[in-house]
Amino acid sequence: MGAVTALGKLLPVVLAFGCGILLARRKVVPAESSKVFADYAFLFAVPCYLFGNIYASDLAALFDWRAIGGYAATAACAVVVVGTAARLSGVLDPRGVALRMMAGVQVNTAYFAVPVFIMLFGNAAPIFPVLLFQVCVLSLVVISIMELGRPERTGGPGARLARAVGASLVTPVVLACNAGIVLNLLSVRLPEAVLDSFAFVGDSASPVALFALGLHLGGAGLTLRGTTLEEVWLVGFKCVVFPFMAWAVCRYVFGVEGDWLAYLVLIAAMPAPQNLFVFAQRYDVDVALSAELVVKSSLASLLVLPLWVQWTVHFG
Repeated sequence: MGAVTALGKLLPVVLAFGCGILLARRKVVPAESSKVFADYAFLFAVPCYLFGNIYASDLAALFDWRAIGGYAATAACAVVVVGTAARLSGVLDPRGVALRMMAGVQVNTAYFAVPVFIMLFGNAAPIFPVLLFQVCVLSLVVISIMELGRPERTGGPGARLARAVGASLVTPVVLACNAGIVLNLLSVRLPEAVLDSFAFVGDSASPVALFALGLHLGGAGLTLRGTTLEEVWLVGFKCVVFPFMAWAVCRYVFGVEGDWLAYLVLIAAMPAPQNLFVFAQRYDVDVALSAELVVKSSLASLLVLPLWVQWTVHFG
């Protein structure tokens, strides 16, 4: 895919996202309704899309273990860098450090990566291995630190950790992905009418998710005035340093090339996940900072994504 073609494919992303911001700011559509759109996308449309596409995918091609290993190694290095930087900057609470590691390394898959990949490549299935890695490894680390560091004690550490991990593994997105894999492996033939139904609903995932995110950001009253140095370096790390690390490690250490290298770099360039704010609220840790990071990294990612698209075309 040429740079011009790729950038042209991002125009629908800008349209859906930008109209959400505009309509929310002009109060044509209430910003509060973003939750309704987001719930529809996250709980229904995105799972339908992922299930149908993973069910029909070649799993051997989807799970490129060299590519996944390269991304995991990059994430591990990034976690160490962000954690060390957070400690050196005076963050002493382990839960605060864990939250910053999540902000700098985890990506917004369901609301941002899926629609962008649909627009760019016509398929978001390559996101699935990274999504599983985030849920089963990165989120597990963050949840463990959060649960074990809670001041209130409701049950033993093991019970609290098991409840939190169990809740993360039964989200609709993860269940849909796992169902798609199981039925694919078992070669279960689903009627075409069923697959067409999933495709019909799944096709709405991309514009609705981006529109919902735009509504949310439009109603947030974002301003760059008052942005702290910590916010700048965390957003910069997430949207610039982390994808560059992914490109360097995956290409020169793991020998990943071609489409998979482009996939991994662009996934790494996605903004911090909305779960960052959810975790911060639940565990009452740096809630205001988390909200700012979700909003500002989303806008920063949208601005730098065309540059990363061109980078992967020229240096991939």
